[in-house]
Amino acid sequence: MKTLSAAVLGIGLTVGGCSEMSDTSRRTLSGAGAGAAGGAVIGSLTGDFGWGALIGAGVGAAGGYLYDQHKQDEQAAYQRGLQEGRPAPR
Repeated sequence: MKTLSAAVLGIGLTVGGCSEMSDTSRRTLSGAGAGAAGGAVIGSLTGDFGWGALIGAGVGAAGGYLYDQHKQDEQAAYQRGLQEGRPAPR
């Protein structure tokens, strides 16, 4: 029960700390977290938990950053379309 309470508290503090972050920072950090978790699982299956988490975090952070850049490009294209009076491309 104490472990569950500590985990819930840790997650709450982590999510609360993200409120002042930019979209780029949030997406990059989310990608790193998801990548680290996935890498840790794969690493534990191959016998090297730490390296798997480290590599997964790096790949996830890069993926999160690239996703953010894509979303920013989409938003810029939408805004250009609004300014030109045409609907945005889909």
